[in-house]
Amino acid sequence: MMNKVIYLMTAMLLAAGIQAQDNNKVLTTDEEKKIVDALSAKEGEAKDTAWTTGGTTGLNLSQVYLENWAAGGESSVSVTGMINLFANYTKGNSSWDNTLDLAYGMLWQGDRAGVKTDDKIDFSSKYGQKASKDWYYSGLVNFRSQFAPGYSNPFAPVAEQVRISDIFAPAYGLIAIGMDYKPSPKFTAFISPITMKITIVGDQVLADAGAFGVEKATFDAGGNLLTAGENIRTELGGYIKVMYKTEVMENVGLQTKIDLFSNYQNNPQNIDVNWETIITMKINKFLSTTITTQVLYDDDVDIARDPEYVAAHGITAGPITQFKEVLAIGMSYKF
Repeated sequence: MMNKVIYLMTAMLLAAGIQAQDNNKVLTTDEEKKIVDALSAKEGEAKDTAWTTGGTTGLNLSQVYLENWAAGGESSVSVTGMINLFANYTKGNSSWDNTLDLAYGMLWQGDRAGVKTDDKIDFSSKYGQKASKDWYYSGLVNFRSQFAPGYSNPFAPVAEQVRISDIFAPAYGLIAIGMDYKPSPKFTAFISPITMKITIVGDQVLADAGAFGVEKATFDAGGNLLTAGENIRTELGGYIKVMYKTEVMENVGLQTKIDLFSNYQNNPQNIDVNWETIITMKINKFLSTTITTQVLYDDDVDIARDPEYVAAHGITAGPITQFKEVLAIGMSYKF
């Protein structure tokens, strides 16, 4: 409002000056408006920026209440929140893309303590200098972890619960140098032949057990600790990250990204996979339905097998494909 007043005053002064020079010429209201619009356009140009920012926030809630219900069942409450932010910079030959994905969910069932149903921290930053029309020389850093502990049997009594993960246990870092193919705003493919993957296990109990591929502790015959487990593991390998997003139809959006990593030093044929897909179906400005899937495979993460698998194959734990799917209907806001 203040800017418009200033522009109007400037226009009036200009008009007065012109009239002082030529008493026979008087600016009309339309001419004064053109001057104000021109000044406003110049201010818009001054504010124009190479940054593009935005994101999506969502909160989903489901609730079931049962009392004296003959068919059986338990009351439950489930809450899931998510935030997806991006800040991208493009100017001249430079390109800088940043994303931050956060998610956390809790479930309370019957009289049991709450257990988490979703937990994610994922930050990625990629900077590039144009090499040709669609290719960039690029560097990428990525960090992934979680907010809270995870348990092998979260519904068990507290005294019987076994912690299998925690914040910074694990945490994964990636530092990669390579080429980025960006033919359109919808698609990007980053290829790096030189990538350092860092696995962090900040919880010493998990580190001593050799969780998530770190070097485990050693003990003597009496069970006494000789050397503590390592908290950090580094791997050198090749890395590919592909992202695609589009509007499938009106109010239906699709975003998918896949990360592939191969360790040059140990079993390079066993490729680590992290593939996430989000489908968003907008109901109105504040309500939407989202379907989220994630496929994970990490050759360094051992997953305990169920008794039937152990009996059939004689393997108690080992790497295996992990899968997660979340269907949520609730409040969301895109900005």
